Amino acid sequence: MAPGKRPRLTPSPALALRNGNAYMPFGSPGNDVQPQAMLQVFLNIHVFGMDVQSAVEAPRFATYSFPGSSEPHAYHPGRLNLENRIPAATGEALARLGHDVQWWSDREWRAGGACVARVNPDTGVLEGGADPRCPTYALGW
Repeated sequence: MAPGKRPRLTPSPALALRNGNAYMPFGSPGNDVQPQAMLQVFLNIHVFGMDVQSAVEAPRFATYSFPGSSEPHAYHPGRLNLENRIPAATGEALARLGHDVQWWSDREWRAGGACVARVNPDTGVLEGGADPRCPTYALGW
C-alpha cells in the first residue's frame, strides 16, 4: 500500500434470485478461480440437482488459459487443472483434445472455498454448505 495506489481485492459474492426474490447468496475466495468455482457450485445445485453441501464438496476443475489477474500475470495456455476425484479417463480425454491437464490433490484449496446458503424450495428449510477446501463452517439454529 502506498499513497495514490488502489488496493486490489477480488471479492465476487453472488446472490441468485428466484421469482424476483433473494434466494441463494454464495461466494468463494480464490482470485481467478472464484467465478469458476462459484459457477460449478451453482450448476451442481440448479442443473444437476445436488444438495447444497454435496454441490460444494463435488470435485472441481479450473482453467488457467488466460493471463492471471495478479502479479506477475502468469499465463498458461491450454492449462486445465482437475481435482484427482475426477476420473483419470476424463483427464486423458481432455488431454487428447489439446488441454494441458494438470492434476490437483483431493479437495485442493486452489479450487476455491465456496460457501452457500439457501432456503430449500421444496421443504422451506434453510440450508448451508461450507467448503472443506478452506476453513469454513455452515452453522444454523
